[in-house]
Amino acid sequence: MVLYARDIVETDFISLAQDVSAFEAAKTMKQKRKGFVVVTEGDGRPVGIVTEWDYIAKIAAEGKDPAKVLLKEIMSVNLATVPGDWGIDKVAKEMTERQIRRILVLHDSKVVGVITARTMLAQMNAYVDTISTQIARLQGPWR
Repeated sequence: MVLYARDIVETDFISLAQDVSAFEAAKTMKQKRKGFVVVTEGDGRPVGIVTEWDYIAKIAAEGKDPAKVLLKEIMSVNLATVPGDWGIDKVAKEMTERQIRRILVLHDSKVVGVITARTMLAQMNAYVDTISTQIARLQGPWR
């Protein structure tokens, strides 16, 4: 049993345009209980991501008014993306090497979802449990 990125991707994420204010984005993040926003161009292609850390480091710590700051001014642009057919082992390695907690899953240059560290841990735990159970069944009692 192999799990792929497409099997564990979270399709419920926030996607907003670059010219949305950080204040409006924060209200949406609070309402939907998400810690990040995927920033997209008009055609839906991702161009950046804004996380809670961006709010702390680029707005609060600098004393800026979030109503006057646009997402494009604070977004991180070095996006981590993977195709849906990557195995979760490869996805986990990519997240670890890049020291990130979120990775975008793309199909035809569009975001189909996000894999978070929390999702990855939960899925890996369930995966190990399933494999362990299968191994135990195969070994069975000695006769």
